[in-house]
Amino acid sequence: MKDLKDICRVAVVQAAPVMFDKEACLEKALGLIAEAGRNGAELIVFPELFIPCYPYGLTFGFTVGHREESGRTDWKRYYDNSLLVPGPETERLAAAAKAAGAWLSIGVSERVLTSATLYNTNLVFSPEGALVSHHRKLKPTGAERVVWGEADAGYFPVADTPWGPMGSLICWESYMPLARVALYQKGVTLYLSPNTNDNEEWQATIRHIAIEGHCYFINCDMVFTRDDYPRDLLAQEEIARLPENTCRGGSCVVDPFGHYVTEPVWDREAIVYADLDMQKVPASRMEFDACGHYARPDVLELIVRE
Repeated sequence: MKDLKDICRVAVVQAAPVMFDKEACLEKALGLIAEAGRNGAELIVFPELFIPCYPYGLTFGFTVGHREESGRTDWKRYYDNSLLVPGPETERLAAAAKAAGAWLSIGVSERVLTSATLYNTNLVFSPEGALVSHHRKLKPTGAERVVWGEADAGYFPVADTPWGPMGSLICWESYMPLARVALYQKGVTLYLSPNTNDNEEWQATIRHIAIEGHCYFINCDMVFTRDDYPRDLLAQEEIARLPENTCRGGSCVVDPFGHYVTEPVWDREAIVYADLDMQKVPASRMEFDACGHYARPDVLELIVRE
């Protein structure tokens, strides 16, 4: 492992998107990036699908063998508010990262030039304003599969940061043991988890992963309410059935020993700051290094087809 910069000041942005509005989401993100930069953040992390939102609870009219035209209308609105990568929105995000002098991780709904397929994507920009990591979710979870396609390239990109390799898995990708190992094999010291997962069981999962990988686990969730959905969506009956606090957050940071650096934050927007002692990472691997001295490559082997 290369020498690591001693301290990483991270800003975990737990915020509500302006749902179904990429321009408003982008403007909000740019303001939060600037704020975090002014407060000395060297790494700024946003949730899954911050632009243009995670459309929790919506079916877009899909049932088995059938779909509703009203759902198609809402889906097209979501499609129109998804981002091309690269595109004008990513250029503005890159410029914001450069202005803040910070690494930036942000979740977006991505569309492409050659098809109408959407992807649940996480992007990482360097402090120089370069897009250095473009990760699409491997397997959309459950009914997400009717909205986003499966990743078709760039499965486990990592960014070479002053604090070591930094990678991300989106939400339930972290429940895929082999996907985690694919990141461990690349030596990640910073494990980013943009997600929409606000249940108690998830907190147990992230503490396990931090100690399993002996890395810092950056848990970044959204917070949004039923009232945040646009009033002119056609799926108002579905929205009315949602809990008032639709996504409660729970963003936090866990250290390589499985302990909270910052406790989970619930039911409010916040930027969670933490100064991470990166020397804990190699120190924590003294007796357990998952892909180093504790591995048995003569017995067990993971083949990753990147």
